[in-house]
Amino acid sequence: MSESSVPYSDSRMSSQSDCNGDSGFNSVAPAYAEIIVVRHGETLWNADGRIQGHLDVELNEVGRQQAAAVADRLSKESKISAVYSSDLKRALETAQIIASSCGVPEVIQDPELRERHLGDLQGLVIAEASKLKSKAYQVFISPRRDQEIPGGGESRDQLHLRCTSSLQRIGSKHKGERVIVVTHGGVLRALHKRAAPKGQRQGKILNTSVNIFHLSDGEEWNIRTWGDVSHLSETGFLKTAFGGDGTSG
Repeated sequence: MSESSVPYSDSRMSSQSDCNGDSGFNSVAPAYAEIIVVRHGETLWNADGRIQGHLDVELNEVGRQQAAAVADRLSKESKISAVYSSDLKRALETAQIIASSCGVPEVIQDPELRERHLGDLQGLVIAEASKLKSKAYQVFISPRRDQEIPGGGESRDQLHLRCTSSLQRIGSKHKGERVIVVTHGGVLRALHKRAAPKGQRQGKILNTSVNIFHLSDGEEWNIRTWGDVSHLSETGFLKTAFGGDGTSG
């Protein structure tokens, strides 16, 4: 899969109307919510390969340019009812830039949308983590989903429960509407697993990639677009997709 591929793009959003235009244009069916999940813009720690987790790192200049690019794209698409975000700075700043472009007056912060807490690994360069915190690193790379990372870290199951529950609540509140959620790479992996449990390949989750989910009344999730970074043709992006959860795709 290439960095800009969109394997679920059979239902790409229209770019013909203003974000705050006629709510009837390209409207969402009342049986489901359309949730546009965006990974935050690039940070210096992303570029350095340093694990962020819950540590509160700001966007770098490239990240702000990426946020402006995705905001411009989304502002030209159909009406957005609300913008939600993780409360960590890198996501919140991205969300604020998007909300401003789309004419949404405020960003609703939700700590349940935070990146996975990676305990003793947070703040370490990934290349050094196995030597400096070997026990935590072994838990991190283990296929087991129920192991918590030493130092207050979460298990994959804990991350999955909190972020999928958050998205389901958002979907239930916004049936028949289109909303934006700005979050993190580890969260997006968990959301993908919830929507596609049989293991379709996720690929790399690039900064400010656009990923569109449809959440229905019966708690059925479908992925309509995945990994779209067509808006980054001028700003560029980290091809490794290194994320705050310590993954690189």
